[in-house]
Amino acid sequence: MDLEKLVKEKVSSLGYELIKLSERYDNGTKVVSIVLDRVEPIDMEAIVDVSHKLNEYFDEINPFDVSYTLDISSLGAEKELKIERLNEYLNRYVHVHLINPIEGENIYEGTLVDLKEEIITLEYRVKTRIKTVDIAKSNISKIRLAIKF
Repeated sequence: MDLEKLVKEKVSSLGYELIKLSERYDNGTKVVSIVLDRVEPIDMEAIVDVSHKLNEYFDEINPFDVSYTLDISSLGAEKELKIERLNEYLNRYVHVHLINPIEGENIYEGTLVDLKEEIITLEYRVKTRIKTVDIAKSNISKIRLAIKF
């Protein structure tokens, strides 16, 4: 039985992407750890919902011959983004770390307002003024979601 394939199919049907599945023993108890992702934020209610549905699914297919604990988590509120999937995060607040500075700045935080083939445009605030900056995708070292304060 290919557990990873089965879990991937099940979480996909629930609207999630399986990032990682691992199994370990902790004090003699089998722990099945699952890391999920989706474009929309994953809150505790979503984690609880997926936990219930996966537990029911595991009861149906009975993949383990021992009792287990299910540990489900997400990549987090400030998850790293893939450049090739930025279109899914248009109008979201992001943190961008650059390879080469633009106007003396290596880091920008702002709203991803436009996306072209090779350029992203961020709208960010400097004190009370709203500014924009165009950033070449090739100049991005890391990009992640950010929490706006």
